[in-house]
Amino acid sequence: MPQPPSEMVQSPQSERGAIADPPDAPLAPAATPVTVQALYPPPLQPGDRLTVMAPSGALRELDAFKQGLELWRSWGFEVDVAAAVGQKWGYLAGRDEDRRQAWMEALTNPDYKAILCARGGYGGARVLEQWQWPAPLPPKWLVGFSDITSLLWGLAGRGIVGIHGPLMTTLATEPTWSQQRLKDLLMGQPIPSIRGLGWGGGRVTGTLLPANLTVATHLLGTPHEPNLDGVILALEDVTEAPYRIDRMLTHWRMMGKFNGVKGIALGRFSRCEPPDNVPSFTVEEVLRDRLGDLGIPIIAGLPFGHDGDNAALPVGAMAHLNGDQGTLAILQGASSMHRSCVGI
Repeated sequence: MPQPPSEMVQSPQSERGAIADPPDAPLAPAATPVTVQALYPPPLQPGDRLTVMAPSGALRELDAFKQGLELWRSWGFEVDVAAAVGQKWGYLAGRDEDRRQAWMEALTNPDYKAILCARGGYGGARVLEQWQWPAPLPPKWLVGFSDITSLLWGLAGRGIVGIHGPLMTTLATEPTWSQQRLKDLLMGQPIPSIRGLGWGGGRVTGTLLPANLTVATHLLGTPHEPNLDGVILALEDVTEAPYRIDRMLTHWRMMGKFNGVKGIALGRFSRCEPPDNVPSFTVEEVLRDRLGDLGIPIIAGLPFGHDGDNAALPVGAMAHLNGDQGTLAILQGASSMHRSCVGI
């Protein structure tokens, strides 16, 4: 397997296994937060059928999309592209009801073993507005990041592990190690841990919740906010000025949302420079100021997020964060029969 750069080290893994799709059942409304067990979907196998959908922004990067599609197919998967992927309604990839219908079809069609998101942008939260989850919910993979945070957190809240990782429009530009990491994670193979800059604070084990900070902030107080007690947050963002990052993190602090968080893993905050000729902190200074006094282990500079290497991370999986050594390790693979705790 191609090895990632020097900031990566090997993580422990558990034994192979698989979990079958549950039978169809009536829809269930959003629930009050409770503790549930997060399931890894069955590992993918060559020949499995996957579907591509666009739950958020309208598709613009056609060449990049085609390159991503070719890569998935080169891995031996049959990949269908939903007819609605090319729709446009303002900045959205079609009307809300059409994107909800595509999301429901992708979740409930037993032929599809994974759901690949075309791009981010904005619109995932609108899909979840007035949304009812199918019950029981078949465990299958969802792959994406950025605005897809809303759907990934929604799935994690219902007990299904998803993948915070490259989109169809970004996969082809990922380095070989990152592409291989995504493939290995989905196929039940061990994945290496990632290394950044440790801020200290010791070591913790908890449920990993990767997210785009802006999208996650706007899920707080909604039925799709996961239970944050005992979690390791993994946060990234793009094109947000330092004062906006400050405002969002201050909002988390004032709501008490960091109170039960066990650790924080920070990815890339790209294009988050202050405006020209305006007095400002840097985004690094804001992160230190707003997070550094929480008394929990924190790592910065991890290789995930926009505008660079985007290491795939399982949403809702158990992970180990070492704030002294600066490493984040996944404690179980997609093939594990074990389950990790996450809340809805």
